[in-house]
Amino acid sequence: MDKIVGRNVRFYRLARRLSQKDLAGRLGMSYQQVQKYEKGASRIGSGSLLEISGILGVSLLALFEGGGAELTGNNKLSPPNLLVNPLSLRLLQAFSEITERRTQQTMVEFVESIVRVRGKQASRDSARK
Repeated sequence: MDKIVGRNVRFYRLARRLSQKDLAGRLGMSYQQVQKYEKGASRIGSGSLLEISGILGVSLLALFEGGGAELTGNNKLSPPNLLVNPLSLRLLQAFSEITERRTQQTMVEFVESIVRVRGKQASRDSARK
């Protein structure tokens, strides 16, 4: 549960474009402590959870979303788990600014082609070994 709450804190922090240092400053703690919270290495106390939810502008319950599922297997590919990667979130935010449907389609096909090429290269590399 600590990992899920930490993942959600990270997700909402990134969505608000706050750095760990920014959030830590508003909480009066070090950015390393925020890192520990987000990784689930340290449990977030109830008072801090309430304060974090206020800073991030989300309900306290939002920080517990997905609490019935573990972060293993296929759950690693769930949208919340994918969006905690800052680059994934930036890509999605930029993509949502594209208004032309055809341009969106072209971008998706481009990224998928990169993945296919990388997958084929990885297969060839492992076959050589």
